[in-house]
Amino acid sequence: MGYAAGVGKTYKMLEEAQELKAAGVDIVIGYFESHGRKDTIAKTEGLEIIPRRRVNYRDSIFEEMDTGAILARHPQICAVDEFPHTNVPSSEHLKRWEDVEILLAAGIDILTTMNIQHLESLNDQIWQISGIRVRETVPDWVVQQANEVVMVDLTPRALLNRLQRGVVYGREKAERALQNFFREQTLVALRELALRQAAHEVEHRMVNGENRVLSSDGVSVGSQKRHKILVLVTADPKTAMVVRRAKRVSDFLGAECFAVAVQPSGDLSGLPQTDREAVERHLNFARNLHIETRILEGDDVASTLVDFGRRNQVTQIFLTRPRRRAWSPALSRDHAQRVIGLAKDMQIVIVSDREPVRQ
Repeated sequence: MGYAAGVGKTYKMLEEAQELKAAGVDIVIGYFESHGRKDTIAKTEGLEIIPRRRVNYRDSIFEEMDTGAILARHPQICAVDEFPHTNVPSSEHLKRWEDVEILLAAGIDILTTMNIQHLESLNDQIWQISGIRVRETVPDWVVQQANEVVMVDLTPRALLNRLQRGVVYGREKAERALQNFFREQTLVALRELALRQAAHEVEHRMVNGENRVLSSDGVSVGSQKRHKILVLVTADPKTAMVVRRAKRVSDFLGAECFAVAVQPSGDLSGLPQTDREAVERHLNFARNLHIETRILEGDDVASTLVDFGRRNQVTQIFLTRPRRRAWSPALSRDHAQRVIGLAKDMQIVIVSDREPVRQ
């Protein structure tokens, strides 16, 4: 894992692959993206590379990882570059990480690469830091399955120097990158996020199975069983942001996490079509992050939410920030205030969005 292109993730992965081969391990390269970097290409010498699958889409030919060919070859270990990649439409799986799940299920171990900005729970923070909304993301639970997370580090100043020398990209692409994502202030913030994530992964493994967890700053926060988080799911577009925030907090606390919608009928049939589709989309998003979802029956959103929270020993409730003119009574300021008033024994977190940092 790194914080930006060019820090050396692929180089490190291939270096480890060479060491494994030298030790007699049956290892292949399932997918490799060189970006024209000579030093990185040199690291593939002597390693078996599985040919890519060619896909015809809209009169153009694209090359994707050939999962079927890797399964047929069935090595002990497969190196797969660019883990968050989105496959060409019509592919069996939407994302490369889903292809990797198939390989893992078949008993093939994986070495792979990704940047911190592709971690789903950090999507809003990345947008605030960089002003760029990352579309290719990997759910946190997928990364947490890794036996090891290795942080490949390089100072922002050194990375910028590599970019200016043409080591990372060609001149034209490098100039565009320097004007956008590769500003020093952005890189410094991304590196800090990556270092914190690496520390969290270490903590997660150190305390796994113990009767305590650590917060992001290393402070013990007690038993895992004491923490449960509840998210109110509505049609508000900001709900996805709240789900991400709640999931990240729950991971740091080792807490269970619920995402619930509240409707008088106990289902979504009474909502207008656009609102119903939005709520369904947000519930599916939560499920993809391995959050348990429910649709609660109730006429009073606040009391139904708080009652569910008490029955399930919830300690924190996450809500979207109410708008001045709410899209629905469920998000009115009165309802948000009522949740705060009713849930005196719980922490209420109202998540507001922030504009990206202007540089």
